[in-house]
Amino acid sequence: MDRQLMARALELAARGIGQVSPGPLVGTVIVDESGEVVGEGFYRYDRVKHAETVALEQAGSRAAQGATAYVSLEPHAHHGRTPPCTEVLIKAGIKRVVAPIEDPNPQVSGRGFAHLREAGIDVCVGLMAEEASRLNEAYIHFMRTGRPFVHLKMAVSLDGKVATRTGDSRWIAGEEARARAHELRHQYDAILVGSGTVLADDPLLTDRSGRPRRRPLLRVILDDRLRLPNDYQLSQTAREQPVLLFTSSDAEPASELKELGVEMVRIEGGARDLLAMMNELAAREIQSVLAEGGGTLAGALMDTGLIDKVTFFIAPMIIGGLNAPTAVAGTGASRIKDAFQLEDIEITRRGRDVEVTGYPRSKDEG
Repeated sequence: MDRQLMARALELAARGIGQVSPGPLVGTVIVDESGEVVGEGFYRYDRVKHAETVALEQAGSRAAQGATAYVSLEPHAHHGRTPPCTEVLIKAGIKRVVAPIEDPNPQVSGRGFAHLREAGIDVCVGLMAEEASRLNEAYIHFMRTGRPFVHLKMAVSLDGKVATRTGDSRWIAGEEARARAHELRHQYDAILVGSGTVLADDPLLTDRSGRPRRRPLLRVILDDRLRLPNDYQLSQTAREQPVLLFTSSDAEPASELKELGVEMVRIEGGARDLLAMMNELAAREIQSVLAEGGGTLAGALMDTGLIDKVTFFIAPMIIGGLNAPTAVAGTGASRIKDAFQLEDIEITRRGRDVEVTGYPRSKDEG
């Protein structure tokens, strides 16, 4: 029963996707002493009420007394935008709290559980910890490393090409895979592309999932030589949805792009200084980045060790051609044993295409 109710708490937490950043996804289920679900809630940043509070309000004071709270992440015990969740649970008379993982936020980590135990509440930790960590992978990564979680997403042919030798790439992925790509965009704070992709495709790079989101998707471009044309879609829509362009400190001024609403950040080492770019995004509380190419950017991210997750949509076509661009450029591996290996792999059919998603294997695992 604990597993079933924790699964429900995680399901509720997922309803907050796109609506919680820079906070975590949190869901809560309140179960009374007879085993009946009396309250449910999930966190949305703008609601300024945590999942625990929403669920307890739904349950009512009588039903909450002596009840069990299933919470998808450790309740916090500090005063932030809201009062401590632990105090709310204690005052409601909750006798047992089940949670899968600690919150890695230094202000929270372990303190929430300690506060509950000090109040005499039975605290059970660890149930469905892997599922809970996956759900909040971007938040956890951001809290532990101080930089955004980077998910590389590419659409490729069977022979690993991302376009023909003439640069034509529309469309390698089928309709179902492209719809899935917009679902992925909805989950992220920013989308990242290189200037080559922009010049080749003139993309809009928006979230067209139709789902609610708290912050507009930040469109990030790496453009060392300031080649973004004024009449491209990104330039023309910059006032409607933000565009952040990273360029070198010695690039020519681009007053027209600024007038169109494109924000520019000049980096001493140029846009190739990916760590400086990530630090700037982190300073803006960008927790997660979906990198959509092209091959030069993918290779640079891989060579720098900045990829945290990978999704490839593989289409049943062979493009061929020595000069047709491949998915990942960069330095690459000199030996097969040094190749970029994935683990925890999921393979899903998306119409005619196959989606392969995995995580980088740590080097100490061989």
